[in-house]
Amino acid sequence: MYDTIIKNGRWFDGTGAPSAIRNLGIRDGRVATVSSAPLDETGCGRVINATGRWVMPGMIDIHTHYDVEVLLDPTLSESLRHGVTTLLLGSCSLSTVHVGGSDAGDLFGRVEAIPRKHVVEAVDALKTWNSAHGYVAALESLPLGPNVAAFIGHSDIRASQLGLQRATDPDVQPTESELTAMEHKLTEALDAGFVGMSSQQLLFDKLDGEVCRSRTLPSTYATGKERRRLNRILRDRKRALQGGPDVAKPQSMLGMAASSLGFFRPKLKVSLLSAADIKAIPGVVKVFPLLGRIINGLGGDFRWQHLPVPFEVYSDGIDLPVFEEFGSGAAALHLSNQLEERRELLADENYRRWFRKDYDKKWGPRVWHRDFFDAEITECPDASVIGKTFGQVGVDRGGVHPVDAFLDLVVEYGPKVRWRTTISNHRPEVLDVLAADPSVQLGFSDAGAHLRNMAFYNFGLRLLERVHKAQQAGRPFMTVEHAVHRVSGELADWYDLDAGHLREGDRADVLIIDPAKLDDSLEAYAESPIPEFDNLSRMVNRNDDTVTAVLVNGEFVFGLGEKADTLGKERTGEFLRAGAR
Repeated sequence: MYDTIIKNGRWFDGTGAPSAIRNLGIRDGRVATVSSAPLDETGCGRVINATGRWVMPGMIDIHTHYDVEVLLDPTLSESLRHGVTTLLLGSCSLSTVHVGGSDAGDLFGRVEAIPRKHVVEAVDALKTWNSAHGYVAALESLPLGPNVAAFIGHSDIRASQLGLQRATDPDVQPTESELTAMEHKLTEALDAGFVGMSSQQLLFDKLDGEVCRSRTLPSTYATGKERRRLNRILRDRKRALQGGPDVAKPQSMLGMAASSLGFFRPKLKVSLLSAADIKAIPGVVKVFPLLGRIINGLGGDFRWQHLPVPFEVYSDGIDLPVFEEFGSGAAALHLSNQLEERRELLADENYRRWFRKDYDKKWGPRVWHRDFFDAEITECPDASVIGKTFGQVGVDRGGVHPVDAFLDLVVEYGPKVRWRTTISNHRPEVLDVLAADPSVQLGFSDAGAHLRNMAFYNFGLRLLERVHKAQQAGRPFMTVEHAVHRVSGELADWYDLDAGHLREGDRADVLIIDPAKLDDSLEAYAESPIPEFDNLSRMVNRNDDTVTAVLVNGEFVFGLGEKADTLGKERTGEFLRAGAR
């Protein structure tokens, strides 16, 4: 007798092995039977006819910022509805394990574009823990939709131990006792089952709030000694370091990558942000696979994180985090909570000269391409500019510099000017190479962050669409089986999690999709209010015809755009502990 039977679907086991038409019997949250013959449906509570469908392990999202949202809405349905059944919290050195509400608001608010007041209110109201073990217990008490795993954030550890002001003061170094205490916090998190630690050296991620506003994240102030001591614990425990190098300093990227090497010590699992085909510096994309081959060829265990879809971003006015990478942009974002002062700044001619100088600087490491002819206006009270680029608006206004055309509209209409651009991953043939590279991990969705800037909740479906279409066109760059493995079993194995496979005895986290609906509709985005954030409109994806059913631990939770009645009322997901397979 089975709790659920999935019959006649094309089954992918998550290992990359050939797929086949099979019948799956699920019992007590596990795959009990995988059979080519029909299964006895007597007494079965749910039978899903998957004829013409793909049946695969639920996908894994290795890079999210749901740390606050999971406390308020543990269904995390925006990822779940697209087939993500396991996700990792605690990316980019940020977590809510140790810091209180105010510090969490400063860490998450500006860096991840999550309204600070909601971060503060959620952590202050709902935090019941003061340790990593307590944090895990708190998550396990919630009606989780998907499974979750977690990194401990380096900035979280550092800010809680030193205090946010000392942790972001370049003249302050932790004492020996403070370093020991940070080591203890990391060790305790690994004991609790965390997959590792995330750390950040990127210098254009800035703090929110008033106390340390516009300082960089606490982990960027750590010395080499501090990082080595924490990394040594990760090495010894065979856990992972997720890192973000400083894009302005190539030595930062090389140093973090090289830290994976052993050489008379255990090697370190390192996953770095991020492999991308950046418009601003197109040649750099060749560096990522090359560095991966070198480090792993020397015995390291190194990976790049990669978003396998075009990196299209939207902005309301000037509130786009990539502007943090140059001085004039950071000055404007510094005043994001002082709108009248910001308006005066943007209108000032001295400021505009500064911005134009930054804009015209086209050399050196950077993320934004700094081309307002490649920035389309999608919404504006002045309907005559919609559909045009800021560069075109400048031409129409008599040859106004693109920067002035942009700032004129922002001064007049503020955040009511909405626009979009693609920063990276714009060349499909380059994306195909990165998606198949063994030193690249597919993920980096940033789910739960940048709520008004981007929507990549369906990144896995879009990868499968591209793979499927390439096969149909006779120009395959990987098999569907390999693609499924890359977003499921491969990630679970590397992070040492009980997930990502669909064989007899495996956890019954299941995604069923209709391959006929892997089409251009996946590229569109929609908007949906977040009740917990005062109905802030979030950019989302809606591919409800594509996803037939999603099961977590054997329980049906989503399908064809409809969530199960029990979702959010009963816990289906679990906290997955590293090393507990």
